[in-house]
Amino acid sequence: MSASPSPQSETSAASVPASSRPASLGNSRPTGGFFAYTNWDAFPALCGVLNFALVVVIYLSFARWHAPWWVLVCLGFTYSVSIGWNINSVCHNFVHNPFFTSPLLNRLFSLMQSFALGFSQVCYDAVHSRHHRGNSDRIGENGDTLDWASIYRHGHDDEAESPWSYTFLSYLRDDPVAIVKELKLKDAAEARWGVFEIVGFMALYIGMFFVNWKFMLYFIPFYYLGHCLSYLNGYYLHYGGDTEQPIAWGVSSYHKLYNWLWFNNGYHAEHHFRPKMHWTKMQEFQRQIAADQEAAGVRVITLPHALGFLDSSLPEKSRSVMAERAIKIAQGLEGRGQDQGQGQPA
Repeated sequence: MSASPSPQSETSAASVPASSRPASLGNSRPTGGFFAYTNWDAFPALCGVLNFALVVVIYLSFARWHAPWWVLVCLGFTYSVSIGWNINSVCHNFVHNPFFTSPLLNRLFSLMQSFALGFSQVCYDAVHSRHHRGNSDRIGENGDTLDWASIYRHGHDDEAESPWSYTFLSYLRDDPVAIVKELKLKDAAEARWGVFEIVGFMALYIGMFFVNWKFMLYFIPFYYLGHCLSYLNGYYLHYGGDTEQPIAWGVSSYHKLYNWLWFNNGYHAEHHFRPKMHWTKMQEFQRQIAADQEAAGVRVITLPHALGFLDSSLPEKSRSVMAERAIKIAQGLEGRGQDQGQGQPA
């Protein structure tokens, strides 16, 4: 992908409370060094390289070193977890704030990610841009959501769909043709790169069937499971969030180990409120808007998002916080009316 940031749906400054406008925590700005924003990006960049190296090690373990079956199973599950981790941490931060000043290095890193994860990083950019324009929106009058990854897109009765179907079917629902069309609307050159990445990783995977079909039969289930784990994580990034309030669009988790390993992916309500803010600034930003978040009823879970289904505060339904408040108010007014009616003479 290009070094220029993607267009995102930033909340207008006029709609943000004064306490939520820290002067020192605006959008990330390039510094002009080797790393475009901060040297801290060396860590997610290195992790991307290591993830690619893991794929090479898995192949060698299967085809050259003839590792025992239990080692291959452990490596396979490690790869599955690494896909969900990479997409939600390395890929995600790279989309919003490309790591390198050099456009060439950003292109090469994007291509490496595409081969390692078996999808196009550039196309992910297009899908994720729509995600931030819709913010996991509900189905509109046109019968669809603006956000293609919305948990409501395939739901019923204005509710989120089942986490089971979202987790295991979302990858199969991807429409490469629609994604490339979306890229063309943004930048024809980016669309060509997206097609190049798609053709590139598909050619590699198809070619590998001719090189070692037994390896691919072993590899593909773990590959698919990894993308399912990514969508599982994505589901609980928004399940129970308030689709009506920008500050509460996302669901946050402040689990320390999770945020350390996932490069602050847990600060998701904060991220949707300020999509272009660098991942290193999220913790400080959260402290500065904590009072506004509490007033808005921002949903926070204690566990990492991928384990959100185990959270003790999991709502029975995914209706918005505002909808729940409206229902409670209506029930209260109805109760008052009944009490008054009982107190009047027949």
